[in-house]
Amino acid sequence: MPVITRDVVVVGAGPSGLTAAVELRKSGLSVAVLEARDRVGGRTWTGNIDGAMIEIGGQWLSPHHTAALELVEELGLETFSRYREGESVYLAADGTRQQFTGDVFPAAPETAAEIDRLITLLDELAAEVGAEQPWAHPLAAELDSIPFSLWLERQSENEYARETVAFFVSGAMLTKPAHTFSTLQALQMAAAQGSYTALATDSFMLDKRVVGGMQQVSQRLAAVIGADLHLNSPVRRVEWSADGVTVFADGGLEVRADRMILAVPPNLYSCISFDPPLPRRRHQMYQHMSFGFVVKVHAVYPTPFWREKGLSGTGFSDTDMVSEVYDNTNHGVDNGALVGFIAHEQADAFFAMDAAQRKQAALDCLVRYLGPEAGNPDVYYESDWGAEEWTRGAYGVSFDLGGLTRYGRDHRDPIGPMHFACSDLAGHGFQHVDGAVRMGRRAAAAIVAERSLV
Repeated sequence: MPVITRDVVVVGAGPSGLTAAVELRKSGLSVAVLEARDRVGGRTWTGNIDGAMIEIGGQWLSPHHTAALELVEELGLETFSRYREGESVYLAADGTRQQFTGDVFPAAPETAAEIDRLITLLDELAAEVGAEQPWAHPLAAELDSIPFSLWLERQSENEYARETVAFFVSGAMLTKPAHTFSTLQALQMAAAQGSYTALATDSFMLDKRVVGGMQQVSQRLAAVIGADLHLNSPVRRVEWSADGVTVFADGGLEVRADRMILAVPPNLYSCISFDPPLPRRRHQMYQHMSFGFVVKVHAVYPTPFWREKGLSGTGFSDTDMVSEVYDNTNHGVDNGALVGFIAHEQADAFFAMDAAQRKQAALDCLVRYLGPEAGNPDVYYESDWGAEEWTRGAYGVSFDLGGLTRYGRDHRDPIGPMHFACSDLAGHGFQHVDGAVRMGRRAAAAIVAERSLV
């Protein structure tokens, strides 16, 4: 295979890498995009499962995701709102099932007041910490050394209030137990979405979906790149110097370029052999960044039966295996769909079962939320991103205790001709498609700026 020469080589054809490639093209630079998978989209993947369109990967946009929303509109795609009409369901630790309206889980007045107090305190701290440089806060080192669960224990004696507040970051976002990540990481997660209140507000988060599926964003960007996109091309080796890079991929593909954008999650950098090796600090850094783990459980029914019961399809539990459930019905269809989430340690327990046991356990949870009809879907599917070779977890990568203050100030910096872009490195939009788009634009802009100085 002949050697390809381009101005920039992009490794990874998810929203971040493809956004960067298209932006570089707009600036007159030539690009080659290498993707390990046989498809584009990265952690966004719209699949057809037994005749049903399933969002296997990332799917939602919220009002503060302005970069992603702008891109969706620019690509000529439309969005629709998640169904929210009717009551939501809360499954308590004692097995009690409660229907409620609004964004606050059912609780005794004194507990509800404590939840509000904790969220207000976290809002204030998140605003101070910010999304872009949390390590610069005067209390960053202290906050980064305290597990979020321990910080909450120090703030409140109300166990229910603590668990409820922790849920919005632990189960719903970072998908790690609250004792495994720092308070600073929790605050950065909140700041990246606007506030802690935003994380805890169902009417704000998980707001809209793309008609026809989120993967279309990557597919339409890929259409712009055309023949310069190379699928089934995992990168195995990168030779680099101040003068540029040579990238070697499977199939004998070799690309020489002045600059490279590595647009894959940081946990995958170790799959590539770098010559010379990356600086020791970066080697150390990437050992302190890890994926959380969450399973998406999809169930499709002849009709959205829960709506006839006056239910929104939304449900939450701090203790049940499926901790969140939402109406995930596609736009303009007659059938109904639910999506449930099983996070961190619950996901470990889930995959200790065989396939039949997992399906039964998941459907039993949906029955507890929405009634016996939930036990008989036409289509059932599990999104297991932990088993995906080129991802290895979900939703995204975050630092362990102390990692943000120890390494955060360096984790977006280029290394020689190599730039980095993915949602895991983002400030605003961290761990979302919005962050991927922002980081893709940022990397492209940095390269264009470098070229203008030459």
